Amino acid sequence: MPTQSAPRRKTTPALPPLLERRVRQRQPQMSVLKSKLKQRAACSVPCVRATLSGFFPVVRWLPKYKLQEYVWGDLMSGLIVGIILVPQAIAYCLLAGVEPIYGLYTSFFANIIYFFMGTSRHVSVGIFSLMSLMVGQVIDHVELLGLQCGKECYAISIAAALTFLAGIYQVMMAVFRLGFVSVYLSGPMLDGFATGASFTILTVQAKYLLGLKIPRHQGYGTVIVTWINIFSNIHKTNVCDLITSAICISTLLAGKEIQERYKDRLKIPIPTELIVVAGATLASHFGDLNGHYGSSVSGHIPTGFVMPKVPSFDLMPRVALDAIPLAVISFAFTVSLSEMFAKKNGYTVRPNQEMLAIGFCNIIPSFFYCFTTSAALAKTMVKDSTGCQTQVSSLVSALVVLLVLLFFAPFFYALQKCVLACIIIVSLRGALRKFRDVPAKWRASRNDAIVWLVAMAATALISVELGLLVGIVFSMLCIIFKTQNPKVSLLGRVSDSDLYEDMEEYKNLTPPSRVHVFRFQSPLYYANKDSFLKSLYRAVGVEPFLELTRRKKAEKARDMAAKQANAAEHKNNGKVSTGLVHRELDFHTIVLDCSAIPFIDTTGMATFKGLVKDYKEIGVSVLLANCNTSVIDALKKGAFFGKNDRDMASLLFYTVHAAVLHANGRTVKSQYLLHAVSR
Repeated sequence: MPTQSAPRRKTTPALPPLLERRVRQRQPQMSVLKSKLKQRAACSVPCVRATLSGFFPVVRWLPKYKLQEYVWGDLMSGLIVGIILVPQAIAYCLLAGVEPIYGLYTSFFANIIYFFMGTSRHVSVGIFSLMSLMVGQVIDHVELLGLQCGKECYAISIAAALTFLAGIYQVMMAVFRLGFVSVYLSGPMLDGFATGASFTILTVQAKYLLGLKIPRHQGYGTVIVTWINIFSNIHKTNVCDLITSAICISTLLAGKEIQERYKDRLKIPIPTELIVVAGATLASHFGDLNGHYGSSVSGHIPTGFVMPKVPSFDLMPRVALDAIPLAVISFAFTVSLSEMFAKKNGYTVRPNQEMLAIGFCNIIPSFFYCFTTSAALAKTMVKDSTGCQTQVSSLVSALVVLLVLLFFAPFFYALQKCVLACIIIVSLRGALRKFRDVPAKWRASRNDAIVWLVAMAATALISVELGLLVGIVFSMLCIIFKTQNPKVSLLGRVSDSDLYEDMEEYKNLTPPSRVHVFRFQSPLYYANKDSFLKSLYRAVGVEPFLELTRRKKAEKARDMAAKQANAAEHKNNGKVSTGLVHRELDFHTIVLDCSAIPFIDTTGMATFKGLVKDYKEIGVSVLLANCNTSVIDALKKGAFFGKNDRDMASLLFYTVHAAVLHANGRTVKSQYLLHAVSR
């Protein structure tokens, strides 16, 4: 009888993967570096032309200037900003602690240099109240050593050295492409910092409103100490300065309110500052307020320019650290303003070139007795609202300042310092109004509101420099805290679909049978791996180590009970029998939805490995779904899928639904095989 051969088992060919990764061949780093150096070192006429036009953007846009279309808007906006710029340039010298003439120098040179090097069409670069305050604080805390000159000469020497270093830092940041530093200055942090600095500026200027001669506090707690000194000396108030301040502030506020209310009807802004300065100067001169009432005045402001001088290298080591926050804040405000107005008006700017431009706006003027500059929001908004088209408007503003420098500067001799303080304080109105937005910020995002409050309080109550540092560190700590305590959720299935969502957030979701789908909404790295494990154990209700320990104790107890049962059986002739029921888990698989995990590090990869191993010991499988390519590559490098990625098809799935189907199908198959063996 011929023997029948066993039927051959049909093998189904493996299906090709749904997605196939591209093979990317990376060039060696040395060859890439050599090619870049060769490209940069190549010298040809087109290369030189491109380099020069990139370094001086004016070469590109000035030949294309549409004279009839642009000239009226540029002339008007430049003239108006120049008129506003002159009194502000003189006023902000009070903050910086230098003579008024140096503010005019700074405004003139900054506008000229930015005209050649800037890429924004609307930004107004010059004196900024925050920069002036920070320069003044550095001047106050640096001791007078080794300079054979008076207090005024010493102050501008420190300011010039500080400005030179800040510009060098900004150029170095541009050369080494370090513009990413500004991304750590979040919007709420910058707003809080600016508001805190504005409150400090108001405090520093308050003594001028009352005509008090109080030395500026050096060190931390300027706001608190200054207000204590003001109230201690309130009986020494100069009544003439107080009345002048009240009139000037009322006039400035009224002008600003009229400007805001009727801005649609007014074709050009009202030059309120210039009106107040002109009126106050005439009143002080003809009323001899300095001689009769002891009112403090600006004093002699010379005309013309002084010979350029190299900033003092002896002072630079003592201000090297102070120049860092100045460089970062100046760059951050300039780039953010240029990008904001470029987006509004439909063109693009180059942040790296902006950093170069503002760097040279600090380096070159430092040879001409100038101090640190930045883009100014108020003047930029005026330029934008008065029809500015190009940086020709900055050239017009510089010409207005030049006229004052050459001819009109001495006329400001009798201008009272309290008038300048009024101009500074009223200019802070927008920043101080941010206090009214705190409730709205709190409702929108508590995290952002807390960052704003911390940055504002640290800047106002400690110091401007430390306030910036505290704001940056605290905002970064908030982000780290968010990643350490992210939202986690168990997912359920939308009926008759392959969509899975958070069961706490959505209704009518069905959890898959005997499968837990877990989502972790954060990167998985060394700082939050414990949080990941704890939240997973809490969500599924089973911790592998504790479950394994419980089973070992139960097995040990069962063995003891079996021994006792055997002894009792011998004693009672087989009438006693005991048994221990083994507890079965209500799930057999955990699916980790990795769609919200942007990356993992080696600690995260080891955590995944440990999960698979630990749950396998208690009969639970762990599958991954929705992993992005960076997570997959990290898992491959860590041999998560075994040698040559042999287990990849059984551990990794493109969708949560595919993983759930695989888990349930595999369980049904294993139960069928177990039933067949038992038969």
